[in-house]
Amino acid sequence: MSRSRALLYYLAARLMLAPLMMWTIVTIVFLLLRATPGDPIDAIIGNRADEAVKAEYRERLGLNKPLPLQYLNYLGALLHFDLGSSITDQGQEVWSVIQQYFPATVEVAVCSMMVALLVGIGVGVISASRPGTVLDLGGRLFGIVTYALPIFWAGMIVQLIFSVQLGWFPIGGRFPATVTLPAGPTGLYTIDSLLSGNLNQFFTALYYLTLPSITLGILLSGIFERIVRVNLKQTLKADYVEAARARGIQERTILLRHALKNALIPVITVMGLTFASLLGGAVLTEVTFSWPGLANRLYQAIELRDYPTVQGIMVFFGAIVVMASIGIDIINALIDPRIRY
Repeated sequence: MSRSRALLYYLAARLMLAPLMMWTIVTIVFLLLRATPGDPIDAIIGNRADEAVKAEYRERLGLNKPLPLQYLNYLGALLHFDLGSSITDQGQEVWSVIQQYFPATVEVAVCSMMVALLVGIGVGVISASRPGTVLDLGGRLFGIVTYALPIFWAGMIVQLIFSVQLGWFPIGGRFPATVTLPAGPTGLYTIDSLLSGNLNQFFTALYYLTLPSITLGILLSGIFERIVRVNLKQTLKADYVEAARARGIQERTILLRHALKNALIPVITVMGLTFASLLGGAVLTEVTFSWPGLANRLYQAIELRDYPTVQGIMVFFGAIVVMASIGIDIINALIDPRIRY
């Protein structure tokens, strides 16, 4: 079987398995929400409300129906791409909630990923190219420490130093309340401000992005540092690298033009999955920095027992992760001819 045909078969199999993975995610989220203690009606009208009023709300929201029937109704709605409406946000549709809050999550995730790649790859290259030296030891220590630090703890320490003590950056938020918000089609303040030609808004958006992006990016960079260092060390011992050295090619040219290309192939896989998890799991970062993103909105919905919002956001994040994993496999197969499916 040719390589292209094998890749097509693999892609078809993954696409057929994607609905099964999504169904698993939907089922787990649905059951876990209803297994945890608490009543969403109490979050709406308070636990001291009259029982008749509570019963009326449950009937209106369909929470008085048997659990299997609720589950089937929810699956039926999902098949029509209906995520439902929030029960705590004045009936706002969950799709509208996602459209409102997701751009903020994308913005901080993209900036954090850029910082993580620059720092992680840079430190990894320096560490691998100087084996057994202080730089190598420092790179390994950097990877271990940044990987092990809790995001919420590091975020609070950074806020305490750079926001409270030094006053260099805002302690939280996405944009000052006294300044007009950038208006545009993307919902990304940096992009919309550039599209409108308002540089003041652009630099203000960057100013508020700096602290959460650098904090999260540096903590994630340890993952890339370790991968680049290990793979680059192995690549530098390969036969073709030794042959290049024997031909008198400069070490810097060998490192950057030959070895680094192959060492970065595993980074693509980790980068894609890390970015997908950033979009779906940056709850601690957004809560710590009061960032008005979708992960922060998910945290609020969990606190308020807002079933439709939690389920809808989790399904949305799950779809991103599933499609990202499929896309990464395809990209890896295209750029690395050694991969077979």
